Amino acid sequence: MQAEIGVIGGSGLYRMAELADIEQVTVETPFGPPSAPITIGTLQGVRVAFLPRHGLHHQISPSTVPARANFWALKQLGVRRVVSVSAVGSMREEIAPLDLVVPDQIFDRTVRRPRSFFEEEGPVVHVALDEPFCPELRLALIEAGRRAQARVHGHGTYICIEGPQFSTKAESRIYRSWGVDVIGMTAMPEARLAREAELCFAILALVTDYDVWHVSEQPVSVATVIENLQRNVQTAQVVLKELIPLLSGEPTCACANALAQAIVTAPEAIPSEVRRRFSLLLARYLPAE
Repeated sequence: MQAEIGVIGGSGLYRMAELADIEQVTVETPFGPPSAPITIGTLQGVRVAFLPRHGLHHQISPSTVPARANFWALKQLGVRRVVSVSAVGSMREEIAPLDLVVPDQIFDRTVRRPRSFFEEEGPVVHVALDEPFCPELRLALIEAGRRAQARVHGHGTYICIEGPQFSTKAESRIYRSWGVDVIGMTAMPEARLAREAELCFAILALVTDYDVWHVSEQPVSVATVIENLQRNVQTAQVVLKELIPLLSGEPTCACANALAQAIVTAPEAIPSEVRRRFSLLLARYLPAE
């Protein structure tokens, strides 16, 4: 094990004075390289792996983020809990820019992205996703946000759109009528893959704008997102520092056993090569022949 906790977000997240013993590691996966080399450092006595979702220079669009490689790499490094930090727009008046949201549900509107580690080959796997986030990690994030004296919303539905364009006003108004609370482009397939990788997973959503539905605010723009995100990242760093001590115990959730009843394909029908290729995920359930 090289790290216990993984953080997926912007490249600036790991620029903390408190982060010590920093190293960069390159990880190869069956799905190619992750978005960037992974920075591992010690924070509050715990080894934490930071992975910039969009690359070191934000050169990877939401639709082409190598999410499977990212989660495989974190799993390979020994990570058991993953916090996804992402910018979102608010779909509710009461959720203001610079607020933090820890969602408890997702509505997936993406259309182009791989949804599973096992799409092209491998066994048929049906993980449960009725509760897409780890309940323990969610509660810890909410408490960490409060300790950081941030304005935190402990519930909410995150609608994930394909992008990279922002929504039209018609789309934004319809999404609001569906009852969603924040909108972004990165929650999926991250939540799906985290569950297949048996990782605890939760999102710290950084609100940067009111999308385009709000009648008295300027519509979302790149300039607005970047300006507010820079301020939000500073808050997120404080939240992460407060989070680490809250995760000192062993997980007692069911995330680490998500595949126990999910593999449908008969073991004898799974080729040896597939078993070897996916051994990181399946070895507990499909020992080598």
